[in-house]
Amino acid sequence: MGSVTLFFTSLGLSMDACAVSISNGMCYQNIHKKQIITTAAAFGFFQAFMPVLGFFIGSAFSQAIESLDHWIALLLLGFIGGKMILDGLKELKYPEACLTSSKCLTPKTLLLQAVATSIDALAVGVGFAIMKVDIYSAAIYIGIITFINSLIGSHLGKKFGELFKQKAEILGGIILIGIGIKIFLEHTI
Repeated sequence: MGSVTLFFTSLGLSMDACAVSISNGMCYQNIHKKQIITTAAAFGFFQAFMPVLGFFIGSAFSQAIESLDHWIALLLLGFIGGKMILDGLKELKYPEACLTSSKCLTPKTLLLQAVATSIDALAVGVGFAIMKVDIYSAAIYIGIITFINSLIGSHLGKKFGELFKQKAEILGGIILIGIGIKIFLEHTI
């Protein structure tokens, strides 16, 4: 696989993680530099790890992966997005609750987001096995591109969140559900 093709593959795989990072930056206004780097590292790690896993699973299970990946992404992102919308609506109705609750990105939520946005990379890894791609170089490249895009996304999201204030969590939830639907539709239509 050529470097240009690998770059665009990496860029494409990183876009969902970037969009979720934007959503996180908008919704978690107290997110600080360490959390932004941790988020980018989590997305980068899973985007790099999943193709390696897919590569070793190989094409023997490719149909099973392809038949489920979009459902898993839809359910995980739909659940997280739905919860964010409900929390945002509650804050609009009861703004004083927003002052007393500490809203932070939990490790559990970050893990679910990282897995949900990297499921496509698992299927790409299966394709890499068929194409006999140097999986370790490709995985490192994918991870670095995703890390950078997630950093950029978190910073952009933080700026948007400052503009939208309390409505940012609702918008972020809608974005996550939209990403889940997009992944689902790409695999079913």
